[in-house]
Amino acid sequence: MGSGYFKSKLPHPGRAPAGHILNGISPAEQRRLAWHLPDDFSKRPRLEQAEILEWVRTVVISGSTEFRRYQAEASKLRYGLRFPSLTGRKPQGRVWRTDEDGVDGGKEIEAEAREAPARLTAEMAELIRFKSSTLTDIGFERNGVWNEETILQKAEHLGLMFGAMLAAPSGPVAGLGVPTRHLTLAQLVFPEVWDWYVQWREARRGFFTRWEVDMLRLASALTRKRTGWLRQMPQLADRLAPIAGLIGEVDIDTARQDWGAACDRLHGHAVARAKEIERVARVHRDPFEPILSVLEADSPVGEYRKIADEILRLAPDPDRYPRAAAEAARSFLLIRLGLHLGLRQKNLRQLLVCPRDQLPRSERQLEALKRGEIRWSERDHGWEVVIPANAFKNSGSSFFDGRPFRLVLPDLGDLHRHIGEYIRRHRPVLLGAIADPATLFVKTTKVTSRTAEYDQNTFYEAWRLVIQRYGIYNPYTRKGAIKGLLPHGPHNIRDVLATHILKQTGSYERASYAIQDTPDMVAKHYGRFLPQDKSALAAQILNQVWLAA
Repeated sequence: MGSGYFKSKLPHPGRAPAGHILNGISPAEQRRLAWHLPDDFSKRPRLEQAEILEWVRTVVISGSTEFRRYQAEASKLRYGLRFPSLTGRKPQGRVWRTDEDGVDGGKEIEAEAREAPARLTAEMAELIRFKSSTLTDIGFERNGVWNEETILQKAEHLGLMFGAMLAAPSGPVAGLGVPTRHLTLAQLVFPEVWDWYVQWREARRGFFTRWEVDMLRLASALTRKRTGWLRQMPQLADRLAPIAGLIGEVDIDTARQDWGAACDRLHGHAVARAKEIERVARVHRDPFEPILSVLEADSPVGEYRKIADEILRLAPDPDRYPRAAAEAARSFLLIRLGLHLGLRQKNLRQLLVCPRDQLPRSERQLEALKRGEIRWSERDHGWEVVIPANAFKNSGSSFFDGRPFRLVLPDLGDLHRHIGEYIRRHRPVLLGAIADPATLFVKTTKVTSRTAEYDQNTFYEAWRLVIQRYGIYNPYTRKGAIKGLLPHGPHNIRDVLATHILKQTGSYERASYAIQDTPDMVAKHYGRFLPQDKSALAAQILNQVWLAA
């Protein structure tokens, strides 16, 4: 019997605590911790066990950045309102909230997250219809159209604002205490409401961020002359009611008498406030911090690729552990396709699959679905990815020029075989008896699963789990590929690609090709191009003079 024979007979560590004794820890957390604990954890001194648990919880599970710590604390009080009939996202978790009238007499009431009231939901539906319909209603004008992602974002942001307005001043959220029946989008026409909200957010976080600037720009857009939706809805003024300390009867009467003047006042105020806050706004969430150890490497892509290699190294036997092996195969392809395609999260998770024995969808079908597809190309003898331009967030960008994205995946590291095996063998295991959503990546389904398709949140968590298990180097288990890495989501892989090409070529244009964007956007948002790398690139050219001499 060789080394590791008896260990191979134990249950797969990703599924159970593998015999570890974790007193005082719930079974759910034990399952999360199991992968990250050394085999001899139970035999180690208690002080060392506590040290290991603290490291795993801080670095691997939560991610030890300032923003993650703030986010963990802030998420304990979920005060925002949801619009499930408009977004499909149901309220979840537990929050502190007020009673139906927004007054709780100083008593904190714990309850499930709330849906927005019917009237506010109806107003939001009108706003979304105005900003997303193909044609505007007769008599209305607009500037720009919201896509599905923008709709979800604006609904969430406005839900947070109205949730803060609803929360009681004496409760832990320290809101405004507006009764539920008085909530209306018409309240957004008053500068006093916006000033209260941005200062309330600043007090919670400790400083202003770009988030407040973006919200104020939404306020200015809603009241813009001719095209602002709120400006074109003067009838909403009939729903206004006083807000103690902010809006009185006189303010409401003035707005009703001249709605256009009220919109002008808010528009000017929002533009001015946005400029003031922009000057002092700080960056709270540094998107590069979790992957800084990768970006600082000479070859960021080569460094990040180690995660895929680690997945293959630790992949279980598919005959003994079919589900765990299927999850490993999915994890491997997430990283590999992410590195080859550089897609945004939405385009990667919505990527459809066409097995080799089926006819691929036409470009017209993909345009109607606004999704891409991975299919076998007989002409190029490889797996290719085709995505219509209208599926991208920046579909109007000069990068696309109305043409679809098309890329034949290189058969490096036996990639074609891995894709074929995942589609043929592993993907059906993940699906189980749940209806096939036709996407390449599917969730690990259970009997109680409603759908196998990822949404924005579950896909983010799936990627984050891959990084936790295979990306972050664990000195106690010696698993994980990269020292200094922290948990992160799929968007960071675009930063890796852009930074890699910038390091190698110094060209923002070439970097933009890797992430389907423009050089200006790359220069502004992507790729931390460190000063010493710029100097090194310049030195390579200058040094040619001495080599030629």
